[in-house]
Parts: sequence; structure tokens; C-alpha cells
Amino acid sequence: MSDLRIATCTYQEFSPDMGTPIRTTAGGVRFPLGYQLGGHARLVTPPWELVRAGLAADAYEFHYRRQLADTGVDLIRAELLAIAGAWDLDAPAVLLCFDRLDKPGQWCHRTMFATWWTAETGEDVPELGAKPHRPAPTLFDF
Repeated sequence: MSDLRIATCTYQEFSPDMGTPIRTTAGGVRFPLGYQLGGHARLVTPPWELVRAGLAADAYEFHYRRQLADTGVDLIRAELLAIAGAWDLDAPAVLLCFDRLDKPGQWCHRTMFATWWTAETGEDVPELGAKPHRPAPTLFDF
């Protein structure tokens, strides 16, 4: 066990005070960043074949979680520790992707990773970006 702390966020919403920014996307960043990435977590990155498959969220998650399970917690932890250790182990390793969660119907591999990691290790993985969209209350909700 280590002192590694993990969080998730979007590239767009990340700021350097949140921790060590770590890429988890199959493709590179599509726009200029106001910060330098700490590295690329290849073991957490979904393969292009999965990204391009156009699967529904539940099917995507099934295949992605299988990838994570096949790799295992120990190897993933070692990779994240190597990246974060080069920066600041006192700060969270922040796994980044493009998908904003405040849009209706949006889902992302980073939240699937967080759920898997917590189930496997008992360690919480907070989302630092916008929280998932919730419909506005109606008159009947009061």
C-alpha cells in the first residue's frame, strides 16, 4: 500500500493546485493547456478499438473494467506512483480526460475507473470537475 491519492477531472477544468495532471486519453490533448502534463497513464487509457467502437456506456464499461482487471491494481498503482512521484506525492494524481460530466447523458472512462478502483482498493477517487448533470427541480419537487 502507498500514500498515492487519485482524483479525476477534465483537461478543461483542471488547475495545477489540484495535483499532478495525468493524461488518460487514447488521443493527445486537442487544445493548448495552461499547464504541463505529468505523464500519460497508459495502463488506465482505453485502447483506440474500444474508444471507436461506439458502444453504449454499459458495454463500454464491461470491456474497460476487464482491461483494468487484466492489468491489475498493483501495476496501475506502480505506473501512477512513477508519474506522480516525479512531481509531488503529497498531491493527488489527477486522471484527466475530455468528457465533461455536467452535460445530460454524458459518461466517461475516468468515472468507470474511479468506481473500479474504489471497489478493488477501498480508496475513494473524487471527481474534481463538474458533477454529473441533474435536471432542474420542477414545481412538483417542492
